[in-house]
Amino acid sequence: MLEDVLRDLLEATRASRVTLRRDLPGEQPFPIVEEVLAPGVGSIRGVTSVDLPSQPVVLEVQRGFQVVQDDSARAYDDPAFLRMLEAYGGLAAQIVTPVMRAGRLEGILSLHQLGEPRAWTAEEVSVARRAAERVGELL
Repeated sequence: MLEDVLRDLLEATRASRVTLRRDLPGEQPFPIVEEVLAPGVGSIRGVTSVDLPSQPVVLEVQRGFQVVQDDSARAYDDPAFLRMLEAYGGLAAQIVTPVMRAGRLEGILSLHQLGEPRAWTAEEVSVARRAAERVGELL
């Protein structure tokens, strides 16, 4: 069922990748628990070279904010962030949405565009928010 929500989000936005991360006890911080990919896009499941808890996007999401980046390479002047973009296959634009339940961060829903930046529409941002709400209901 979670995979269906992610697949619907990928299809609605024609993005490259959708991931769901959870902060699970005994695991590395925020491992990917679900991932759907557009044809020809590589998986980032299991990539451990990125220190997620220190990433600026994760810090914003932990505060309950949705992060929308049309051009991720210009979003932060942070070498670790720029290395993450490369480690994630040339991530060029993203929408990252907190999955909240009872005021607590339960997951991170990420929508990635690889290769070239793109301008996300208000509808795509809204669809990502609704998908995160649905994921929260399913968890």
